[in-house]
Amino acid sequence: MKTLYVSDLDGTLLRSDQRISEYTNRVINELTAKGMLFSYATARSLITAKKVTKGLNAKIPLILYNGAFIIDNATEEILQANYFEKPAIKELLDRLFANQIYPIVYAYLDGAEKFSYVPELSTAGMKKFTDSRVGDVREHAVSSADDLRNGDIFYVTCIDEPEKLYPLYKHYQDAFHCVYQKDVYTGDQWLEIMPKEASKANAIRQLMDMFSCDRVITFGDGKNDVDMFEIADECYAVSNAHEALKEKATGIIGSNNEDGVAKWLEERTTS
Repeated sequence: MKTLYVSDLDGTLLRSDQRISEYTNRVINELTAKGMLFSYATARSLITAKKVTKGLNAKIPLILYNGAFIIDNATEEILQANYFEKPAIKELLDRLFANQIYPIVYAYLDGAEKFSYVPELSTAGMKKFTDSRVGDVREHAVSSADDLRNGDIFYVTCIDEPEKLYPLYKHYQDAFHCVYQKDVYTGDQWLEIMPKEASKANAIRQLMDMFSCDRVITFGDGKNDVDMFEIADECYAVSNAHEALKEKATGIIGSNNEDGVAKWLEERTTS
């Protein structure tokens, strides 16, 4: 049977320093060279994912922005994209602004990927994020909230206080694909909102069709990995994973700082 292996990045394949270890690179590179089908699914963009996975030779398309995009790692061609419908994103942004939430908005503007934000309306958590992206070609500071409405929007990130974000999560959790969790590195509360069709699970199904796979085995640590655990034939949570994810797991493996995914792959696929 043909198996697809898919791992989350942050908190799973990456160590706590946001880097992938030489050991993990070696194991996965050796196994993919022998024919193992491996990919990763992440909330990151292609730009930031490639920075932290330097040395990892992923041979198939990658699942990015929590499933909003599938992008070919070699050619950087967009193979699948999910954008908000115009009436839906207008209503969403109207409600966010009415609640004094001014998010980071990801969109294609004039054919280029950008993340837009209003510096003067940014929370402390947003400033941490944008400060970490200095020099990023996608950065697009704008002067007003209305400027956040421009382009083909595919991802909205709110970083604010839980008491402001949680009611919005409850309101939109059925209409959109929403991820409400604390950032694994900063501890800030995030609410990420995507089109309903954009999910790691849907993207994995598409990859399985592309490569005629019979089974999928997934690895993760956070709440945004739940959907891909639910469709997997086997799913493994690293020991540092959220308890809600552990409850859905086939088993618990070593932590991200212990190269848990690579050790499992090396033991299971070479035995």
